[in-house]
Amino acid sequence: MATLSFNSTKFKTPTFKYTNTTIPKHSSSKPTIKFPFSTISKKHSLQLQPCSASETSATTTTQKDIEEEKDDPTAETCYLDPEADPDTLLSWELDFCSRPILDARGKKLWELVVCDKSLSLQYTKYFPNNVINSITLKDSIVAICDDLDLPIPRNIRFFRSQMQTIITKACKELGIRALPSKRCLSLLLWLEERYETVYMMHPGFQKGSKPLLPLDNPFPTKLPDDLFGERWAFVQLPYSAVREEASASEERFGYGSGLDLDLLGIEIDDKTLIPGLAVASSRAKILSAFMNGLELCTIEADTARANLTLSVGISTRYVYATYKKSPTSTKEAEAWEAAKKASGGLHFLAIQDELDSEDCIGFWLLLDLPPPPV
Repeated sequence: MATLSFNSTKFKTPTFKYTNTTIPKHSSSKPTIKFPFSTISKKHSLQLQPCSASETSATTTTQKDIEEEKDDPTAETCYLDPEADPDTLLSWELDFCSRPILDARGKKLWELVVCDKSLSLQYTKYFPNNVINSITLKDSIVAICDDLDLPIPRNIRFFRSQMQTIITKACKELGIRALPSKRCLSLLLWLEERYETVYMMHPGFQKGSKPLLPLDNPFPTKLPDDLFGERWAFVQLPYSAVREEASASEERFGYGSGLDLDLLGIEIDDKTLIPGLAVASSRAKILSAFMNGLELCTIEADTARANLTLSVGISTRYVYATYKKSPTSTKEAEAWEAAKKASGGLHFLAIQDELDSEDCIGFWLLLDLPPPPV
């Protein structure tokens, strides 16, 4: 096994090995991942509840009406889970962008899509392209709160850098913290599902239309000094241990973040080995605190450049680690990426005092998803 390095510092040689596995196609619409990565579907199935009015409303809606609305691609969504506590829905995910749909004027329709990570809140509304501004967005946020009897959220995550000015201005006027982040996983998967079940069925759908505001993927830059570690290694843990560690790290130190994989439609056996990156530092708590202030998205192994890329926010990518390129190190990096792909994009970052420590100071569960089709 090759000796790897973290930004020109020598590190411990990883001691694990990946085995080659065959990943056959799976016909289920909801991914099922079994040890050791034997089956996986590319599709994720979200728990969505499209309807034209909140279930908290006094309006009586028949089952027939609901089914008709589900089949109507022009219908808009305004849903609040009746069992959800409105006072806990303080973190939203938002997209405000054009869709591959033309209106009666022959112009692209825009759409506002809002949800929370648990999908207890689901809201969609179409807009003509001549009213796209921060005022429209601010008024819409207020309307959502009024219609569903919700408090103004504390923060709103969004993943399109091109909309940052409009979204940030609207949020600022309402005292909301705008968070640029690709960690809008429920929203991203919902948009993927809406593309197939709503947009493609819309009478104004334009097949082959490219996204007006594609996601940024800039060239990675130098890692800030505050984010440097001292040693690193590729590692893997059973999913059961990954889940426990994500919860324990947040409870012990408040550093890290997990994911609700059940909600995201990813089913993983407890014995499935999840690939990750372990980083050791004598200042592990300080390093974890800095990392906690970022919107961590993904880690990628770039075998062409012999480095690891850390993606944060919506358009920031850092050269997180480097290694000496060789056939052995390249094969190891490729195996790590293959394991990540086989587990549906799921991977993790662990920060420790020492690489052989049994405890993590910070632990982040990450999910590498393709960009939405819109």
